[in-house]
Amino acid sequence: MLGRLNQLRVALTSLATPVFSRKGIDSSRYRTTMTSASQQSEIATFAAGCFWGVEHIFLKHYPPSQNKGIIKTAVGYTGGKDTSTNPSYREVCTGSTNHAEALKIEFDPAIVSYAELVEFFYRTHDPTTVNSQGADTGTQYRSAIFTHSDEQLSIAKQVTEEVQQKHFSPKGKTIVTEILPAGPWYDAEEYHQLYLFNNPSGYQCPTHKLHW
Repeated sequence: MLGRLNQLRVALTSLATPVFSRKGIDSSRYRTTMTSASQQSEIATFAAGCFWGVEHIFLKHYPPSQNKGIIKTAVGYTGGKDTSTNPSYREVCTGSTNHAEALKIEFDPAIVSYAELVEFFYRTHDPTTVNSQGADTGTQYRSAIFTHSDEQLSIAKQVTEEVQQKHFSPKGKTIVTEILPAGPWYDAEEYHQLYLFNNPSGYQCPTHKLHW
């Protein structure tokens, strides 16, 4: 948590520089148009700790420029209290709004299935720790899947059961990931978007890696 807060201070000092004009990043690699005319895009929303690392690992393995199914992403806040609207990062960090740091993914289901994205979500963090990832602790760092349809809910539950039996039951661990209907979404501040692509040496939670 302290390491990440130090990185935040650095980010705040650079707000005067537009994110997409910084040297070394071509934003078009991480934002693209639909690649299949056969279906409409869908939305998947995941929370798995610090949203910098969640976005980073998804885009590293599903770069939009390589036509692997993810069209674009955004980090933001969701799952909070009904009375807490348009929360700031600092408000979310207090835990008082109950929002989770989350990643919203627009994807082409003709190329990548929702089930594959759910399994990848589980591969890339520790879903057995309550309200924490690595040294980051607090409700904003909880593991959660926010579903956008009954079909997504059914798939998320099925994949969770399969992952539990294959990867965690043999270790005596239990997945504690929440699976909930998606509610209001609020984009995080601009400096959070594509943070680790703009700041390659920035803080990254050690749990955000391929675990199998």
